[in-house]
Amino acid sequence: MSNPSTPAAAKPLSAAALERFAREVAKYPADQAQSAVMACLSIVQQEQGYVSLESEKVVADFLGMPQIAVHEVTTFYNMYNQQPTGRFKLNVCTNLPCQLRDGVTALNHLEKKLGVTMGGTTDDGMFTLQQSECLGACADSPVMLVNDRTMCSFMSNEKLDQLIDGLRASSKGDAA
Repeated sequence: MSNPSTPAAAKPLSAAALERFAREVAKYPADQAQSAVMACLSIVQQEQGYVSLESEKVVADFLGMPQIAVHEVTTFYNMYNQQPTGRFKLNVCTNLPCQLRDGVTALNHLEKKLGVTMGGTTDDGMFTLQQSECLGACADSPVMLVNDRTMCSFMSNEKLDQLIDGLRASSKGDAA
């Protein structure tokens, strides 16, 4: 069973990433470069897989804003990973409406199936399990988001097992 740990220092951002930053900043008036902070953080995450403190400083310097202001954005939104994650990031909604409709049951089932606690990553680096506050689909609970992109609704234990088994199988096909 694996839990979050202190990641190794992030590698420097590429010139291509910095060029993408500049394209995002160009979308705003010159005195409002900080408006591109979320886009720049997304670029960092796409390139490095997570947003390190070092990369937050690069973003802050590029946008001319305090590093703490960038950090506040990174830590406010759960779409920004603050440490490396598994290949599949599974966010299970555990907000009150989802709790009342088995959101915590779904999270507990995944913890047992994957052998990790909430916030942990499987030893093979395949899955990171996280909780979310609200995914905006209370009527479809239990709900989860896979890799910040794919919403999964009405996730019974059987559907959770099918999802995990399907993701594992798809990864084996990628390795071949």
